[in-house]
Amino acid sequence: MAQHNGSRFRSPRTGRHRVEALIPKVLLFMALISVFTTIGIVLTLLFETVAFFREVSFLEFVTADKWTALFSAEQREFGIMPLVAGTLLVTVGAAFVAIPIGIGSAIFLSEYAPDGLRKVVKPMLEVLAGIPTIVYGFFALTFVTPLLRQVFPGMGVFNALSASLVVGIMIIPMIASLSEDAMRSVPRGIREAAYALGATKLEVAVRVVLPAALSGVIASFVLGISRAIGETMIVTIAAGATPNLTLDMTDSIQTMTAYMVQAATGDNTYGSTPYLSIYAVGMTLFIFTFIMNMLAQFIARRYKEEY
Repeated sequence: MAQHNGSRFRSPRTGRHRVEALIPKVLLFMALISVFTTIGIVLTLLFETVAFFREVSFLEFVTADKWTALFSAEQREFGIMPLVAGTLLVTVGAAFVAIPIGIGSAIFLSEYAPDGLRKVVKPMLEVLAGIPTIVYGFFALTFVTPLLRQVFPGMGVFNALSASLVVGIMIIPMIASLSEDAMRSVPRGIREAAYALGATKLEVAVRVVLPAALSGVIASFVLGISRAIGETMIVTIAAGATPNLTLDMTDSIQTMTAYMVQAATGDNTYGSTPYLSIYAVGMTLFIFTFIMNMLAQFIARRYKEEY
């Protein structure tokens, strides 16, 4: 009888223990999905890129100043520099727009805004992050570009300035939200100590809170810039499809992502050199964003403050 009661008591616990033992394996499987997906993407890029460089000189790829990959076979040149220059031009322009506005918004929300106002303004700011990028692209083409052409009459319909302004607007929520979170994580006691020494509200915000949250703030900058480098639809619609090696923001340019869209939607034959060039450009873009993400993690660890 005692033995029978003991088996009734142990039975539900055994089932629960089996479930508990199974959960780590299920969670590990979920984690491995992401890991193996990443490995698969990198290997696909790597294999196709190697195939591309069997047909095109690596030295030409990194040093030539013309990119005419979609022209006829006799006119094709594969110098990545115009695409890299176009990408960096848009990214730098976007950073000039997004960083001052983003950090200003973060300081206001963290240090000046009452709780009630912050609960309204911050979600509204983050709505920008939910807008599809193709909408941003048409906003740049049909609203921003006409305004800019009134200032610069000679500017074409497709130009780097319009695209960079709108990409900058797109990444403002990321920079503002992450920076505001970093600044609000600074302990209240540090602010009160500064006030006790006679500091003004602006001095506390700029000279105490902002330096204390520097790792998170800079990480938000790097992540925002990394997002701008990888942006596709806005630059495809607004910046044009002309791979120019130029620093003139009013010129039509082409970024790496815009070229990949153009080549992928064309009639390139599978396995042809123009088709393989998509992967070579993709690998270049992957290296750029990988370096930016590693830089963000390094800065976050290097300047992290423990409270």
